[in-house]
Amino acid sequence: MLIDTYGRVATDLRVSLTDRCNLRCTYCMPEEGLQWLGKPDLLTDDEIVRLIGTAVTSLGIEEVRFTGGEPLLRPGLVGIVERVAALTPRPRMSLTTNGIGLKRTAEALKAAGLDRVNVSLDTLRPDVFKTLTRRDRHRDVVAGLEAAHEAGLTPVKVNAVLMPGLNDDEAPDLLAWAVEHSYELRFIEQMPLDAQHGWKREGMVTASDILASLRTRFELTAEGSQERGSAPAERWIVDGGPHRVGVIASVTRPFCAACDRTRLTADGQIRTCLFATEETDLRAALRGGACDEEIARIWRLAMWGKKAGSGLDDPSFLQPDRPMSSIGG
Repeated sequence: MLIDTYGRVATDLRVSLTDRCNLRCTYCMPEEGLQWLGKPDLLTDDEIVRLIGTAVTSLGIEEVRFTGGEPLLRPGLVGIVERVAALTPRPRMSLTTNGIGLKRTAEALKAAGLDRVNVSLDTLRPDVFKTLTRRDRHRDVVAGLEAAHEAGLTPVKVNAVLMPGLNDDEAPDLLAWAVEHSYELRFIEQMPLDAQHGWKREGMVTASDILASLRTRFELTAEGSQERGSAPAERWIVDGGPHRVGVIASVTRPFCAACDRTRLTADGQIRTCLFATEETDLRAALRGGACDEEIARIWRLAMWGKKAGSGLDDPSFLQPDRPMSSIGG
């Protein structure tokens, strides 16, 4: 069991498979100049599977989310999913992706054992997509979403970040589109995860802003805290159901008290929080010959020291220089 001093138990493991990405979203990374991890620094496929296996069989992990960077850029992804699906007990598995490679991989991922996907799409307008991501790939993301739905990687969740002056007017249109295609839309407040430190609290689109915009077109009924559990998204029933929309308000409505996540970075570090400034090195232990019991002990000790909150509710918060791409969303 991965328990901390506040009584929270981690059952959800986020695994970053690579720090690389084929987009350059303005709220995530600079257009150029990032130093990628070298291949020797990255965990191998075998190391990833072994650490996930230890987490599932010895530490009570029930759900595994593969992230990046862009996890579809990991050559061994399908094999990793297949091997994790063979674990006993079998964890639930999902993938957070920009969707660009989903059209060609969705069926293989489903056959390997992946349960569902979260796809990032911030706008319905190709020109705005190009401005936000610095790449002209809007059509590929839409095609990837369709392929994921057809392959049965459901519920397909769509993550959207609204940026002032770019797409902050699109919330109702995005929700109408998601309802039409049976996707579950989740808006995410912009967080200070950009390596160039362009985030400003006073300029962000807040959860309250998003909900006010949605209510100009839809009737929203709060689902309630009992239904939410430890999920990061607050959800609302749209026009009486069955469709729902979520808002992840990490900045203005922190949900740290119910957090059940632990994170493994692409280079084998444990992070107790997406915004943590400290890491615990599992890669060195692995490559130094540590047994699974020792790995589990180190992991438990790291989680025991998890802080009460992320610090995002502190107006002076600034994220350290490590880019989001090496940590995982």
